[in-house]
Amino acid sequence: MVIQTQRLRLVPLSLRYLDSACAYALNPDNARMMVYLPNRDKAETEAFIRRAEEEWRKEEPEFLEFAVLRGDEHIGGVTMYFEGDFSRGELGWIIRSDCQGQGYAAEAARGLMDWFHTHQNINRFIAHCDSENEPSKRVMEKLGMTLAEIHGGRFNRSSKEERQECLYEITI
Repeated sequence: MVIQTQRLRLVPLSLRYLDSACAYALNPDNARMMVYLPNRDKAETEAFIRRAEEEWRKEEPEFLEFAVLRGDEHIGGVTMYFEGDFSRGELGWIIRSDCQGQGYAAEAARGLMDWFHTHQNINRFIAHCDSENEPSKRVMEKLGMTLAEIHGGRFNRSSKEERQECLYEITI
């Protein structure tokens, strides 16, 4: 499965992208407001990619992880998590820090939304972020999502401090 957008190509994440995934997954500054990142080491990134590859082989995956490619360069990842009945998709993204601020996260997420709406009839999408993650909030707003709620109980991997979390959503 390949999703083509104006500037990007989204392809299944595989071990082929291990080294380039480490560029964002191991970077504490790049992933400081994320729940599951930064990874501790290359082995942890490899284990996640192996799990992602397994999900791609399932008839009903829990999530699908895509490598975000600009030309042939792997610059990030975008994920679609599925609800139990596949009626709602949850989006997640990370873009390598030197490629941020250029609209790639929104373009990749929009590519997923469009594809899964057209081909899987998913019409409701959500996304979460740390309440202080202004760039992710802007991505969600570019996608047409609106803030649905703010609640506590978020713990980012790089901090032991309880954080506030924003939930954005859109129905197409």
